[in-house]
Amino acid sequence: MATKKTFPKATLEKIQKERMLGIRAGTNSEHKIIGIWVVTVNGRVFVRSWSKKPRSWWRTFLEDPHGTIYVAGSKRGVKVRAIQVKDKKLKDLVTKAYKEKYNKPGDIQYVVQKSPRDTTTELIVN
Repeated sequence: MATKKTFPKATLEKIQKERMLGIRAGTNSEHKIIGIWVVTVNGRVFVRSWSKKPRSWWRTFLEDPHGTIYVAGSKRGVKVRAIQVKDKKLKDLVTKAYKEKYNKPGDIQYVVQKSPRDTTTELIVN
């Protein structure tokens, strides 16, 4: 079994510090870079989508799990692979991380919704 490549420590620290992560889902160059929320749990990177629309980044990753992230305004992207999270306990940890990081009054409505939980996705270095 192949081991997952991990993000460098400095990159993980930037990801945890910043509120937004730039992401381009899939290898299709037509998909735009958008900003999304991101958390880290035990040195791993997780994202969730609030949309399950056919052209959402999450649906794109279901069809093509390869993409690129842009950390802290960097113009140089990091190639990633998206893995859908199935484990309930891991999803609970990710929810806790979202609640801790995105705790402003306007944030909580998005953090506690059940729908985004179903889209919990781990990003690993590709």
